[in-house]
Amino acid sequence: MRRTGLYSSADRSRGIAGKGGVQAAGGEPASAAAPAPAGRPGGVGRMGGLRGRIARGFARYERTGLVLAGVLIALAVMIARDGFQAPARALTQDDIDRAVLHTLDTKPIPSRAAKAAETVRQSIVRVTGYPDEAVPAAGGPGKGEAGEPGGGVPSGEGRSTGSGVVIVDDGVILTNLHVVAGSKRITVMFHDGSESEAVLVRAWPENDLAVLKAKQIPDDLPAATLGSSANLRPGDEVVAVGFPFGIGPSVSAGVVSGLNRQFLSPKGKRVLTRLIQFDAAANPGNSGGPLVTMEGEVVGIVTAILSPNGAGTFIGIGFATTIEAAGGAVGIPPF
Repeated sequence: MRRTGLYSSADRSRGIAGKGGVQAAGGEPASAAAPAPAGRPGGVGRMGGLRGRIARGFARYERTGLVLAGVLIALAVMIARDGFQAPARALTQDDIDRAVLHTLDTKPIPSRAAKAAETVRQSIVRVTGYPDEAVPAAGGPGKGEAGEPGGGVPSGEGRSTGSGVVIVDDGVILTNLHVVAGSKRITVMFHDGSESEAVLVRAWPENDLAVLKAKQIPDDLPAATLGSSANLRPGDEVVAVGFPFGIGPSVSAGVVSGLNRQFLSPKGKRVLTRLIQFDAAANPGNSGGPLVTMEGEVVGIVTAILSPNGAGTFIGIGFATTIEAAGGAVGIPPF
């Protein structure tokens, strides 16, 4: 049976899209605007503008942002590293003791006497006096008073050899009077081997002291540091530095044996008082040299040795004039 075709009851004129439009399926025109999707207020144009501004801002500050990011990453790495490291162990007394013992075993340390002698080494001079006559002067080799260690090397010139110490860096030297007494000409030899004529500036017979002034001095001549005998106690370590028998500078070490001693020269010419007694070896030629503490300070001037047998050699008892008396001899006390 032939079926009858079905037709829409809608007005056919509505299927014509004005000027060539095509009707969409389901009877809706193809040109009908689709409703805006829910949840997108403002439309696509506003969102696109925001994204553009963000992109432009990032492009402008891109380098700064990268630097800040790098700094933050570095800080984070450092914090993480420190957090994983074990805390440092506190030093104990045993650690310190082991370190000190290791140093003592591996590195030799100079003795206290060596350091004291080195402190004054460049301030020590050899003093030579040439008398008017061709015989040894008082205190000279083999002819000086017993007990005065002023003599040095015997010679046909009869010269007297002793020691001295620079107390002012312009060439002022302190020595014993008996080293240069009666000398027509005086010379001094410095630590560098150079020699100079010297003149007697002042003499103090009561303390057997003399002040010399060198005519020429080495560059950068150091003066010894003067200390105080008031701080000395029996048993304190000291060194005597000088030219025994003209050999030197030589160093001998000992201790303070006593204080405020008196000494009468064998010929009875003078009595020396307020002396320092010491047992560091001193012999003819040591006279005028310094008696030095372990701190390198000059506290006395070696003046005499006790020699009952008249040989003039050391038997264990020496005497030094205090530096206070020496300061008075110079005229400018060091205190």
